[in-house]
Amino acid sequence: MFDGAPAISISGKLSEGDAKRLTNAMRGSTVGPTTLYYAGVTAPVIGAGMALLTKAALDLAGMTPYWKVMLSAIIAAMAGIVWYLIFMRWSYRHRHGRASEMDQESKIKLTDNYISIRRGKVETRIDWAALGEVKFASNYTLIRFEGADPVIVPDSWFGQDSAMREAFRQRLQKG
Repeated sequence: MFDGAPAISISGKLSEGDAKRLTNAMRGSTVGPTTLYYAGVTAPVIGAGMALLTKAALDLAGMTPYWKVMLSAIIAAMAGIVWYLIFMRWSYRHRHGRASEMDQESKIKLTDNYISIRRGKVETRIDWAALGEVKFASNYTLIRFEGADPVIVPDSWFGQDSAMREAFRQRLQKG
């Protein structure tokens, strides 16, 4: 594929900012789909529960049917909205990165046959055919694959060697 060109290797550790960029590239929001699902399911349930409790309390107070419905609906809506907002705040993702992404050095090697990503004792080899998208930003390169998690390569890993960074990027473009 690369006509016997030497492998290109780069390594480094992700900073908090790098992990944040990777996280933002991987998902569209800071709140995951499970959080949205549970917040969206539990808020109406809490609202309905509050409506029943309020109606029962207003029955004991001897309120007219009109005020029972109005006050129950208002309190139920407020309870549902407040629960939704509290749940969303509690579920907000503050930490970026998973397990060893922040603790261990990542080593990325581009060879003729595959892309190798090694972190600690684990190495993942990805065939060039699985290369999905390569995005070049001003201070990092984002690599997306079919069937594997994306990888971010910060420009800081290349230090002052802009020729190495360009060779790395060109090799990815040929992929």
